[in-house]
Amino acid sequence: MLHVPYGSPMIDLCHALKKQGIDATACHFTSNHYQFEPDLCLNLENLSKHEREQKLSEFLNEAIAEYDIFHFHFGESFFPDKRDLETIKRAGKKMVMHHHGSDVRIFAVARKLNPHIRVKPEWTEKKIRQNLQVLSNYIDHAFIQDYELYPYIQPYYKEIHIIPHTLDISRIQPVYPEAKKVPLLVHAPTRRDLKGTEQIVKAVNQLQREGVPFQFQLIEGMTYEQTKEWLSKADIVIDQLRIGAYGYVSTEAMAYGKPVICYLRKDVSNKYPPGLPIVNADPGNIKKVLKDLLNSPNKWKDLGMQGRRYVEHTHSPEVVANQYINIYKKLF
Repeated sequence: MLHVPYGSPMIDLCHALKKQGIDATACHFTSNHYQFEPDLCLNLENLSKHEREQKLSEFLNEAIAEYDIFHFHFGESFFPDKRDLETIKRAGKKMVMHHHGSDVRIFAVARKLNPHIRVKPEWTEKKIRQNLQVLSNYIDHAFIQDYELYPYIQPYYKEIHIIPHTLDISRIQPVYPEAKKVPLLVHAPTRRDLKGTEQIVKAVNQLQREGVPFQFQLIEGMTYEQTKEWLSKADIVIDQLRIGAYGYVSTEAMAYGKPVICYLRKDVSNKYPPGLPIVNADPGNIKKVLKDLLNSPNKWKDLGMQGRRYVEHTHSPEVVANQYINIYKKLF
């Protein structure tokens, strides 16, 4: 099985599949500043356009000879025009697509569900719809991590599977926050506009001017290891205020035993497994929610312990990998 071409969640999933006896390879097309370590990286950023095309064509032929299932991520395949899908299908190989967010989040649909939503401008509605149409012509099965993305892809795929992302919690030791006079608050945006960073910084500044004691660390431009180090040291972690679902940062923060603030759409939060302890906040109430949590140090450790238990039950490699394996078996 070949997974291409995404980041850390894909790598953790491949590791989990390997532990269950599946021959899975995580492949990145380019290197990344987060220093994720896939099984294979083609380093296409070092090649000219012609050389990239040639290397991808050669790798595609090698992959078809070696792998039975192609698990694509983020609406991508080997080539932007998706001409490889016909080749893979003609070779009798199986394909699944894994959507993660901006690759399917159509603004015209999103704003009816979520008044706070922002989308990446490069993923226009026309681009997303055309991409989904092409993909679903060749691929019947799609994966998403929760119901937030379901409305966008439901009209296209024959089968949609909702499986939480996996996290290797054996590598994360929880450090539960204790009550202290000056707690550390951490926020790690990948895209400020999508995560509501402006509203978070505004709330932080207002609370500090009002004399509420805490430190604030904005995590940007750091390696994955540096990010994890800050999450480990944090007392409270804020994920995002606009998307409406929790992501990888929330999962890692809960694994570290931290209280997490994140915006969850009501219709989405009702469908999560029981026991999710995320403190819900949006751009309109983040200051109040944050102030209440900062002023309730007796809740921090309990929320952290609940979060760790939730991740162990919902995102552990064994639990998640077996769900994927059950779907893979149905492809044949």
